[in-house]
Amino acid sequence: MRVAVTGTPGTGKTTASEHVETDLDVIHLNEVIEREGFTQGVDDERDSTIADLDAIERWLDGRDDVLVESHLAHHVPADRVIVLRCHPETIEQRLQARDESTESARENAESEALDVILTEAVDAHGADSVYEIETTDRSPDAVADEIQAVIAGDREPSAGTVSYVEYL
Repeated sequence: MRVAVTGTPGTGKTTASEHVETDLDVIHLNEVIEREGFTQGVDDERDSTIADLDAIERWLDGRDDVLVESHLAHHVPADRVIVLRCHPETIEQRLQARDESTESARENAESEALDVILTEAVDAHGADSVYEIETTDRSPDAVADEIQAVIAGDREPSAGTVSYVEYL
């Protein structure tokens, strides 16, 4: 089984994935992109690397029984897609604490409020394969427990259950 853990930067994907107890191999996709050079240049406006999704998909081919973690994980084939959600104000705070620019933090917060990653995940995988997990006030262990429940099949798909429209 291939499980994708995705979400807006700052939702807690990497931290929660490190707390998951599973037999699946955990792949931190951003590290793979950097290590393998799976890029197509730089987005000068955002000062960020553009990932080569075709190269990533080829690299993942044949790798089953994995949990793929990244804000891009919903772009790869997966049996279950877990979208971590976090209140936009908290995302702004977390990203600014990581020395992201105010503009970048704000853009990511607005993206979260507009359900951008959730929408992309549902469009790519269907609502029956997407699970939302609210992370704002939860510990990494609590979020990891929810991820484990999805992996075990003990949780129903839940796309569309989290809303931050009031942020806008």
